[in-house]
Amino acid sequence: MTSVATEAWFSAPALTRVFDLLNADGGEVRVVGGAVRNSLMGLAVADIDMATTLLPEEVVARAKSAGIKSVPTGIEHGTVTLVVDGAPYEVTTLRRDVETDGRRAEVAFGTDWQVDAERRDLTINALYANAKGEVIDLVGGLADIEKRNIRFIGNAAERVAEDYLRVLRFFRFFAHYGSGRPDADGLRACAQARSKLSGLSAERVWSELKKLLSAEDPGRALLWMRTSGVLTEILPESEKWGIDAIPGLVSAEQTFGWQPDPLLRLAAMIPPDAERLDAMAKRLRLSKAEAASFAAWTKAPRLPAVIADTAFDRLLYRNGAYGLMTSLRLALASSRQKSENDPAQLPETARLKRLLTRAEKWQKPVFPLTGSDVLAVGIPAGPRVGEILGQLEDTWVDGNFNADRATLVARLQSLV
Repeated sequence: MTSVATEAWFSAPALTRVFDLLNADGGEVRVVGGAVRNSLMGLAVADIDMATTLLPEEVVARAKSAGIKSVPTGIEHGTVTLVVDGAPYEVTTLRRDVETDGRRAEVAFGTDWQVDAERRDLTINALYANAKGEVIDLVGGLADIEKRNIRFIGNAAERVAEDYLRVLRFFRFFAHYGSGRPDADGLRACAQARSKLSGLSAERVWSELKKLLSAEDPGRALLWMRTSGVLTEILPESEKWGIDAIPGLVSAEQTFGWQPDPLLRLAAMIPPDAERLDAMAKRLRLSKAEAASFAAWTKAPRLPAVIADTAFDRLLYRNGAYGLMTSLRLALASSRQKSENDPAQLPETARLKRLLTRAEKWQKPVFPLTGSDVLAVGIPAGPRVGEILGQLEDTWVDGNFNADRATLVARLQSLV
């Protein structure tokens, strides 16, 4: 029988304690979902989710009697998080859907493992492991893991209609775990439901898209999202720009050791139009930091065909490194892709790589003067202080940051 008993996470004393606590006195608990799936696929396990026949109130009561901290993270939906030896275990009572509207479900608690499995989304996410580590498959998930096949449980259209976010989850899981072509029934159900995605919250859509773009190689998933019309539905900015740059970017990441960056990959799929990207950031409700990263990219100046190191350093100082590095990474990935068929592109690839390396190592120099220095020579507080400081800083930058504090103070006194 397939087992996860030899996995390091499964033998943790904290998990054994949860099994002992919730399997006693007629209760039953099993590990479910990602931990089982990832173990069987040889991947790292992060979170451990569990399912139980016990009601959430009983889980809380047992935890209290055992001196285990419980957190009601989603108790109205049957979820309680038990914290044992500092490790969180999310425990959810078996459920069945009473009513769904495509965004949220009204559930009823139960004790039937088959019903609980069949209400889940994908077969690879509905595998259980009991206290012995034995994997229990009620929906054909083991065969799909073997084939790396991403498939909805039961009728694909019905599973999607229960929660339209499952359209994006289908492609996200295909990006991370799938192989070959997507399941035909699942792909058809997602394509038919694409217009329903507009009813989902922006936060949920962006969360799923960001996770998808974090996959080692999201290229095939994005291709099928475009083919099915799903990508245009959630990211209309990509319609005329496309995903053709993604293979070259993924190749560059692997060659240069760049960590997969969902924001960089998204930038490769959309035009650097400040107005459109600002609207996209608001529509998807990107964080302030994420929106700022796109703003920095769109504001970054275009680099000339030839630029001296000192001139490049001045650009970095005046514009910041992030936006320029984003542009350089995208340009370098594109140039590498072109050079595969055109050796004449190799010098440009080398030039871009050299500039990127310089930008990555660059540390912004500190301007030696402050507003206090301007005030100290008799300039009254007000806009004039900033104007003088700005003039001196421009002179310092144009001189490649070489002027020291004494030189700048002398210039300040001559200005006054």
